[in-house]
Formats: sequence, structure tokens, C-alpha cells
Amino acid sequence: MSKYNILVVDDDKEITEAIEIYLLNEGYNVFTAYDGIQALKVAKEENIHLIIMDIMMPNLNGTRATIELRKEKEIPIIMLSAKSEDSDIILGLNLGADDYLTKPFNPLELIARVNSQIRRYTRFSSLNTSENQDIIIVGGLELNKASKLVTVNGREAKLTPLEFKILNLLMSNLGRVFSIEEIYERVWNEAPYNVDTVTVHIRRIREKIEVDPRNPQYVKVVWGVGYKVDKK
Repeated sequence: MSKYNILVVDDDKEITEAIEIYLLNEGYNVFTAYDGIQALKVAKEENIHLIIMDIMMPNLNGTRATIELRKEKEIPIIMLSAKSEDSDIILGLNLGADDYLTKPFNPLELIARVNSQIRRYTRFSSLNTSENQDIIIVGGLELNKASKLVTVNGREAKLTPLEFKILNLLMSNLGRVFSIEEIYERVWNEAPYNVDTVTVHIRRIREKIEVDPRNPQYVKVVWGVGYKVDKK
């Protein structure tokens, strides 16, 4: 029996049962819920490692359930919705979801994303091992200091060396706000004289790692102070 427990939340029982069959075939343990209230109850009572969450549900929808879950838990959440508008995708990711699929979806794609999130979650959970000391994970954003590789939801974001250094600085000091001058001094290793270039590089980083660069999920500005990457 798998050591990983997946919670499937959808008010459509046919969809829930279909997803359950695929997950069981992959060796996962499966729990089910049919609205957000049931989902919160199961997540509290069981050791859940990943949640597949529908958005449109009675009693408590997936969006509000995700907000409540994120107050206490960091486990991966894959959101499902019949809606495909960019605004819904952006909203779900900004609220704390790690991935997003629109209905109808290919069950094999869902399983692939579940496997990917489980791998990422288990790596995050074992960061105290020497092998993973160089890996920093914030939500769907992963930075590997050793390989100089940055991925977003499993997809590589090709950063320039300077962009990597800036993102590495921010992710290595989660929650700390760095002024533009501090970023310049630490990355360029010299006294700041052309700080506007930092702003340009930040913009380019956002274009490569953010779903909506104008409403960033990762690299955030603190107006009048500087930039930071928050803990999820």
C-alpha cells in the first residue's frame, strides 16, 4: 500500500470515482469529499499528502476551501474547474494552488501532475538531507543552486546568470525585503551606480516565472522599500 494519501474533492461523484480509479491503479491511497466543508474535515483528520480540488461546489467552494487549508497546511493542491479563463487560473494559483487543470481533462495528464507534485513535495519535506540542501522550493517555483536550474510547475524557466543570482538571493532569504541598492551590491559585487538595471532584471524574471507578471505570485514589491520572495 502506498504511503501517499490523496484527497479528491468534487461534487460530481462520477468524476470523483473516475479519478479514484486512476489513482488507485497508481498505488495511491484515496480519500473523497464532495464539498469544501467535507474536504476541510478530511484534511484535518487524515494525513493527506495532496489534494485534487474542484472549484465550483456547494456549501463551500474550492477557492474558499483552499484559502482555509493554506492557513495551516503546505501540501500540494491541484485545482479543477470547468472554467478556462485566464483570470480563474491566476486566481487559483494566487490563492495557493500549486497546479491547475480545466475540465474535461486527460486522466493521464492529471496522474502525471499528481506524480510531479508528490515528487516535489517529498523533496521539500526532506530538505534537511545534505543531498537537497541546494534546492529551494516555494509553491510551484523551484531553484537548484547546484545545477543553476529554475523550474515553475515542473517547466524550466531559462534565466540569465544575473537573473539567477537575483532570484537566488531572494529565495535564499525568504520573507526578507532587499532594497534595489542591496540587490545591486550583492549581485554585481560593487557599489550601486546604475540601480535601474535591477528593476529591468526583476521585470524579466517575472516574465519568465510568473503566470501574470503584473500580479506576481513569487517576486513581490514592497513599495518604497524593495523586493522579496515570501514563504508559501
